[in-house]
Amino acid sequence: MSVGLLIVSHGKLGDYLLETASRMLGVCPLATATLSMSFDCDTETMYARATELVEELNGGGGVLILTDMYGSTPSNIVSRLQGRYRVQVVSGVNLPMLIRVLNYPRLSLEELAHKAQSGGRDGVVLYQPLPGN
Repeated sequence: MSVGLLIVSHGKLGDYLLETASRMLGVCPLATATLSMSFDCDTETMYARATELVEELNGGGGVLILTDMYGSTPSNIVSRLQGRYRVQVVSGVNLPMLIRVLNYPRLSLEELAHKAQSGGRDGVVLYQPLPGN
């Protein structure tokens, strides 16, 4: 049983993140897809497409869904999949989050969701000036 990965974002953000992460790692070890939403998208059409992608990506272990921003249209649309499908949704996708997820392809859905959250959080660093600078 494997977990699939769906990245849902405004515009092509998810496409660019996935392309960058895959090139950095040299491989994409999970069944993965992106869903790009325009600012004037039809939400019911996007919900139907998200449903199709979740069904396609689920290798028996469920689907981890990463969205760009909590409370935004992509996040609101995929939150409707919870309870209907075996999914976990994590918002605030960034490159460290995605790299962390792709480095642990054999984890369960729940474990991957926690890796995503910690990777995203730990990847945000406020630089402090070095002494003497």
